[in-house]
Amino acid sequence: MDLLVTLLIILAKVIGLTFVVVLPLVPISVYFERRFSAIIQDRVGPNRVGIPLTLLGAKKDFSFFGLVQPMADGVKLFLKEDFTPSHVRKAFYWLAPALTVVPALVTVCVVPFGSDIMVNGVAHKLVIADLDVGPLFVFAISSLSVYGITLAGWSSNSKFPFIGGVRSTAQMISYEIALGLSVVPVLLYFGDLNLSNIVEHQAANGWLLLPLWGNSAPWSNGGDYTAWLFWIPAVIAFVIFTTSIFAETNRMPFDLPECETELVGGYHTEYSSMKFAMFFMGEYAAMVIGSALVVTLFLGGWSLGFGLDAKIAELSVAGVGIGGLVHMAVFMAKVVAFILFFILVRWTVPRFRYDQLMRLGWVIFFEAALINVFLAALVIAAPQFGAISTAGGLALLAVVTGALIWVLKVSEKKAVPVSI
Repeated sequence: MDLLVTLLIILAKVIGLTFVVVLPLVPISVYFERRFSAIIQDRVGPNRVGIPLTLLGAKKDFSFFGLVQPMADGVKLFLKEDFTPSHVRKAFYWLAPALTVVPALVTVCVVPFGSDIMVNGVAHKLVIADLDVGPLFVFAISSLSVYGITLAGWSSNSKFPFIGGVRSTAQMISYEIALGLSVVPVLLYFGDLNLSNIVEHQAANGWLLLPLWGNSAPWSNGGDYTAWLFWIPAVIAFVIFTTSIFAETNRMPFDLPECETELVGGYHTEYSSMKFAMFFMGEYAAMVIGSALVVTLFLGGWSLGFGLDAKIAELSVAGVGIGGLVHMAVFMAKVVAFILFFILVRWTVPRFRYDQLMRLGWVIFFEAALINVFLAALVIAAPQFGAISTAGGLALLAVVTGALIWVLKVSEKKAVPVSI
């Protein structure tokens, strides 16, 4: 009986968090994108698609700010002809969309959406699988999505989709290195790979980018400024991690694999109907999960902060603790805010050239993330090392960084003017 209850709880978490919370964010993100881009470009955006009450005899339709537009898009994609070209490699052609969308949804299982919910005196975590290797699991599973895009380009038997697939392979593998290195300082600071424990630490001791309460604040920990000094490598890690998430999700300004001006539509040129929709869904689902990871690691996850989380956790209605649901609302608000940041960047920053993309990943971010690991380790170990050893370590790190910058500058090929 206990096993059956446990399985039902797990099933409820899977259905609730994946298909009720995350998946609906995909069409909502599309709506936000269209409305936000309309505001940026001084347009109206989708505002007419609603409930056609005139068909039922009413005098006016109920537009509801165009919120039914994503539903209309979904119905359109369902009803379009599912056309498969004769020249494609059919097995891999059909497999590729699933390999794109499934990894993005599987990574949901380790993201903590809120604090514990108390039911009949039993605490239930708002996370599907509370693994002790959360970030490693996310990186391992999300890296599989590159196979879907590569197979889509190769199986289409067309040169433009193939170029898009090759571009995506190089881009995603390049930025996975910077992505992994950028999160190392965060894991060094918390000393834990469990995402739930990382969020709980931030709730009690200040967010990584906002260390203003708990043991992170010098006025509460006896004058220890380690958390405040760590803010420098934390910001560097945040910038590299966020930019790498943009590249991993193929979002502007890094959408080179589907660059319309060069590759028609990129790796999904030969796809239509729901197979195309699955690529679309995979991109937006990856954007949602990327936003959730940034919020979890750097912005406190479900924590509202400033010592309010303990009081929120005590909230209850009819004997059921609802603090976890309040925290989940806080978490979703942060995720939506970061999704809006994704959209803002897309409509304000122009697309990179491919050589600029590769240079940013390999020449700048890789070295910066590696140096940042040593800087973070030095900040964490400074109280044990003492002032003289820490100053020596900083001087050595500065010399190595300067030498590395000099080598990169010298090795750059300068453009030679060509006479006509």
